[in-house]
Amino acid sequence: METTPEEQNAEAAAEDEAKGKGDGAPPTPEQQLAAVTAERDELKDRMLRIAAEFENWKKRARKDQTDAVAQAREQVLKDVLEVADNLERATAQSNVDAASVMKGVSLVLRVIQQKLERYDIKPFVAQGQPFDPHLHEAVSRVESDVPAGNVAAELQKGYKVGDRLLRPAMVSVSTGPKASA
Repeated sequence: METTPEEQNAEAAAEDEAKGKGDGAPPTPEQQLAAVTAERDELKDRMLRIAAEFENWKKRARKDQTDAVAQAREQVLKDVLEVADNLERATAQSNVDAASVMKGVSLVLRVIQQKLERYDIKPFVAQGQPFDPHLHEAVSRVESDVPAGNVAAELQKGYKVGDRLLRPAMVSVSTGPKASA
């Protein structure tokens, strides 16, 4: 047989009284008010502490995020500075021939590609692929041997960071083969 909440409270009070917790007389309204006020004050204090802890956590999280962004930016900029240093060294040489300049530029390009790979930045192939407005930016339409609607020429490489598009490829889209007259 189920008992109601009132019956459960009465049983609990009877058990407390049997254990010696009660003095036999019901509490006065002043005692009840004092007990409720004390409980309210305790809960209010606990709530204020939790709110303060939460505000401190939000401030720490904001600072951690700002620090992480700054640290990532600094690392990228240090890598860019390394490339700039290499280009400055290459241009500082006044008595070099074209072959030496090309070799130096190739080395700098290789360093740049390594830095990009470090950040999971990779170019993607656009030439000959079906035109996709999510990956390609069409700047012209040309007649070519490439099927109509496909990329006929890649004018600027597109890049992805992981699976996300960093920069679309700038392309010319084929209108199909030239019509014979």
